[in-house]
Amino acid sequence: MDHATMDLAYASTPPRGSHVPVGLRAPFSGWAWREFLYLFLSLPIASLMFAYAVAVVSAGAGLLITFLGILVLAGGLAGCRALGVVERGRARALLGLEVAEPAPVRATKPGPMGWIGAVLKSGVSWRHLLYCLFHFPWALFSFVLATVFWSVGWALLSYPLWRWTFPAYLGVPGIQLWGDHDGHGRYLASPAEIAGVSAVGLLLVLAGPWLIHGLTQVDRVMVRGLLGPSALAGRVSELESDRGVMVDTAAADLRRIERELHDGAQARLTSLARDLELAKEKLAREKPADGPEAAARVVDEAHGEVKVALRELRDLARGIHPAILTDRGLGPALSALAARCTVPVAASVDLPVRPAAAIEALAYVTVSELLENVSRHARATRATVDVWRAADRIVLRVTDDGRGGATTDAGGRLADLAGRLGSVDGLLVVDSPAGGPTSISAELPWRGR
Repeated sequence: MDHATMDLAYASTPPRGSHVPVGLRAPFSGWAWREFLYLFLSLPIASLMFAYAVAVVSAGAGLLITFLGILVLAGGLAGCRALGVVERGRARALLGLEVAEPAPVRATKPGPMGWIGAVLKSGVSWRHLLYCLFHFPWALFSFVLATVFWSVGWALLSYPLWRWTFPAYLGVPGIQLWGDHDGHGRYLASPAEIAGVSAVGLLLVLAGPWLIHGLTQVDRVMVRGLLGPSALAGRVSELESDRGVMVDTAAADLRRIERELHDGAQARLTSLARDLELAKEKLAREKPADGPEAAARVVDEAHGEVKVALRELRDLARGIHPAILTDRGLGPALSALAARCTVPVAASVDLPVRPAAAIEALAYVTVSELLENVSRHARATRATVDVWRAADRIVLRVTDDGRGGATTDAGGRLADLAGRLGSVDGLLVVDSPAGGPTSISAELPWRGR
């Protein structure tokens, strides 16, 4: 959030005891003066950048008949990129605008020629050159408009304080509206006229911050669009980040499955093998009268271990991807999941057709994780699960009447779930005030089979 937006947000909710409307406080707000300073500095900086860009383009184009022109043009583009660093820093300091650094120049071939070719082929370099050329006329316009508008407003507002200079030094009673060569004219000198001038000045002063804010919006668009990374580069970076999240999530799932197999089913089966070995030894060395009974007890215990191990394996497989989800879809799978929850759950699924298998599986895992949180932490007496399609999204909502306090803070299960959903352009929204109730909504992109 930039400085202006933050200050406007604070202004809309004034501190206790402050009854001054935001419109009256705006001329004295920090964001207004920071933005005015940005526009005031834009003209000299933009003039230098414009002169540099014109000189570089002219010299490079004039020397293109020789190899020297390529060197001049490449060096000039590199200089434009350096000027872009300055402009991004200025926008960050005065406008509160955070713009990511564009991708650096990456030469495909080693050596100076590879770097020159990379600079000339870089779209970022040419966008910086366009900024140097196009920002100057806008900076000139915004500088003149903002400076004249606000300075005139403050001057008219303070007119009663300096009107005495007219009769003292100019021989006229006040500001002249019109006049002729014979000395006839209209002057603003009466108390009512002085008050009217101050009122007009007050209106200009109050409108000045909003005019300046509107002008800086254009600067924000230019800085973000020409000096920041391209939309394609941003999307590539986002996809790389999502891929990293998916890899981490898959690794965490594999570790969880390995841990559950090692600590659960594997331990049970190891115990079963030991019991069966014991039964075999008893059958080999015990008396014929006692051997079968002792061996039967051991086999009975081993049978119990087998049933427990099978149940744990079924639970593990069901948590990964249950067969009912593949065979019958999300509705029956969530109904079965709700029936196994320790808290009474009412599940409702309204989907006209089945989504893609990957989306369906992620939706199931999402609801499973949320219901597990309800069972373990919510202390709820009932919960609901609702699933429906909204345009090109599939929406999941899990609510409970528990104690609340659920968050997506880093390190928690909800944070991991939010990262998993974000990797497929999904979204997790948590509404869980202290004391409850809790409502957690998840959105996933809709993709049909």
